[in-house]
Amino acid sequence: MKKIEIGIIGGTRGMGKWFAGLLTDQGFTVHCSGRTSGLTIPETAGRCDVVVVSVPIGVTADIIKTVGPLMRKTALLMDLTSLKEEPVRWMLEHSASAVIGCHPLFGPQMETKDQNVILCPARPGKWKSWLRTIFLNAGARVTEADPKRHDEMMAVVQGLNHLNNVMMGLVMGRMDAGPSDIDPFTTPVFRTKMEMVKKVFCDNPALYAEIIIENPHRDQIVKQCKKTLSQLERLIQNKDARGLTKLMEKTAAVFDK
Repeated sequence: MKKIEIGIIGGTRGMGKWFAGLLTDQGFTVHCSGRTSGLTIPETAGRCDVVVVSVPIGVTADIIKTVGPLMRKTALLMDLTSLKEEPVRWMLEHSASAVIGCHPLFGPQMETKDQNVILCPARPGKWKSWLRTIFLNAGARVTEADPKRHDEMMAVVQGLNHLNNVMMGLVMGRMDAGPSDIDPFTTPVFRTKMEMVKKVFCDNPALYAEIIIENPHRDQIVKQCKKTLSQLERLIQNKDARGLTKLMEKTAAVFDK
């Protein structure tokens, strides 16, 4: 299958560009399309055996609904978005092709070796083993999951994580505790945390906002955060260090699984 051609819509930057490099390194012919460059969507669908959608979450639906009906039944339509339930459903509804949702759980600047990749093979046809091999050849750890399970886990791994970073940054902003003021007092662990907070606020805040807001399980995360913060507030106001310790010890069992 090395003679196949692959088209990546959104392949000029970010994870699309990274995936193009991975495929090229393994000997495949790759066509990258940006908003103003590369093949058009009809050209990509007509020419390529595999079409990869790698665009911001907010425009993923429009791209899938445009390219899907143009796909050949024997071809593969896949995506690299950080959510899977809706993109996979859109791909199934708007194409007759094979469909696999894919989420590499790392940034484009990182080495692929030993990194996690999730595959959601919804209508994989002959393509699942091909795609798995692509990532395994690069040293990645590949796990299959249904789209709902993926998004539930992403509500914690990404949603809760980035919500925590946003909360920390907003509180620091309201306390006027900027990096120049706080740096002389920071510990190594805090400096590491601050790098992540700075990345969320300064690199691409729209991306992180979409990751939090677009996850279909976001309401449960927010509900648990509010419930937990209220519980912590009562313990702190009552100066109940023993109660807080017991709560932490009880929860520690989760981390011993």
